Amino acid sequence: MPYRVFVNKKDCIACSLAWTACPEVFEQDLKTGKNHIRPEYLEEETEIISVGLIPEELYECVRIAADGCPTQAIRIEKVEEDIDHN
Repeated sequence: MPYRVFVNKKDCIACSLAWTACPEVFEQDLKTGKNHIRPEYLEEETEIISVGLIPEELYECVRIAADGCPTQAIRIEKVEEDIDHN
């Protein structure tokens, strides 16, 4: 089951924990210095938020980054799969 990852770039202090703990998903935005989702997982990006969709096998790595984030700028949500009732 996939997961959606949110990075609140307003709250990010660019401490490097996320892209060090989980470089498969996160990287430093060279324009702002803040954390954001790597292009291969990116769904949406604004000045305020970076949103990505990751496969289940990357969940643990992202969870470590989210749990360690000193400003709680990273959030993870399980994506419920659509069930076709027809």
